[in-house]
Amino acid sequence: MTRVPRIGVVTFPGSLDDADARRAIDAMGGQAVALWHADHDLRDVDAVVLPGGFSYGDYLRAGAIAARAPIMSEVRDFADRGAPVLGICNGFQVLCEAGLLAGALVRNASLRFVCADVWLRVETAQTCVTRDLTPGELVQIPVKHGEGRWVATPEQLDRVEGEGLVVFRYSGRDGVLSEAANPNGATNHIAGVRNDRGNVVGLMPHPEHAVDPDVGPTGGQPLLASLLETALAGVRA
Repeated sequence: MTRVPRIGVVTFPGSLDDADARRAIDAMGGQAVALWHADHDLRDVDAVVLPGGFSYGDYLRAGAIAARAPIMSEVRDFADRGAPVLGICNGFQVLCEAGLLAGALVRNASLRFVCADVWLRVETAQTCVTRDLTPGELVQIPVKHGEGRWVATPEQLDRVEGEGLVVFRYSGRDGVLSEAANPNGATNHIAGVRNDRGNVVGLMPHPEHAVDPDVGPTGGQPLLASLLETALAGVRA
């Protein structure tokens, strides 16, 4: 019997896209496993997803309280073992607040909430969500956030750029970078980053909302397929 990868999706108070993430994982052939923010048990999952939403009402800063939730100690240990962890939107904010990824997510440059389908240019295949993609390849995925502008200190930015830690950049459908194609004013058009080993990835766009061709773009399919493949292989970077 073919083994199905178990993908844990953490629910924090204020999570909005946890059910969508579980639905997308199941649709892509995985087995979604609901995880609770107050637990210390990852239930023997093969990968973890931190979903979008407004964990703890975005008090203090987006993701700041969730980064200190009980389950995050387990997620940190899981990531340290080389297991795949994906943070989507608020989940990206949580990973940055937890120190698992570089930089921070701040208010959009426009000071407005943005909701739109955007194009992402893949910058590296050395991650748990891009192993089946090619640098320069384009995927279309929706964004919906008010605090999605990735920023970093000069030292962090030099390291992220110099060590190839950028996973996705906002671009036009032709792959060209421009202000018009940058929905939140992110530094260097950065939409997603990874850790050194490539097993922890965060991005602001929502791949879980881009798997069903009946309701929109399908750019999330290859990302989730890569995550499932990595999880099934038991890859430890």
